[in-house]
Amino acid sequence: MQTENQFDASTIDWKPLPAPDGSPSPHIGMSILEVDEKAHIVDVLFKFAANEKIVTHRHTAAFNTLVLQGEHRIYEPSGALKEIRPTGTYRAGKADDEPHTEGGGDEDVIILFSLRPYDEHAPIYEVLDDNLETVGTMNFAALRDLYASGAA
Repeated sequence: MQTENQFDASTIDWKPLPAPDGSPSPHIGMSILEVDEKAHIVDVLFKFAANEKIVTHRHTAAFNTLVLQGEHRIYEPSGALKEIRPTGTYRAGKADDEPHTEGGGDEDVIILFSLRPYDEHAPIYEVLDDNLETVGTMNFAALRDLYASGAA
C-alpha cells in the first residue's frame, strides 16, 4: 500500500509580509528559511491565500520557485489569468519588467522562493499601484533584517 506524502505546513511559523506602509500585505504569509550573507540569497516560503490575489508587483532580481502545495496562479495586471503552475512545478526566473499578481487556486498555495539579487541593496521586487507606478521595493537588506528580528 502506497501512502501519499504531502507537504506539512502546520509547523511553519507564518509571518505577514510588510506592505510599503508597514501594514501586513493582504493574502500572503511568509517564512524566511535561510539568508546567505555572502551570496546575498534569501530562501523563503510564501503562502498565498486560496482564490485571492496578492499585491501587483514586478521582479527586479533573479529567483527560483518550487510549488510545494496547491496551484500557483499568475495574473496579468488586468486580472486575466496568465498561467497555472501545479504542485511540483519548478521555475528559474529572471528579473523582468512584467507587472503581475499571483495567488492560490482552490486551496492556499505554498511556494519556495529562492530570491537572488546578489547585491545587498538592489531591489528584489517592486510593489506597484493601480497605475503600475512603483510605491515600494523589497531588497536583500530588508529581508535579512526581517529574518534577524524574527518578524519573518
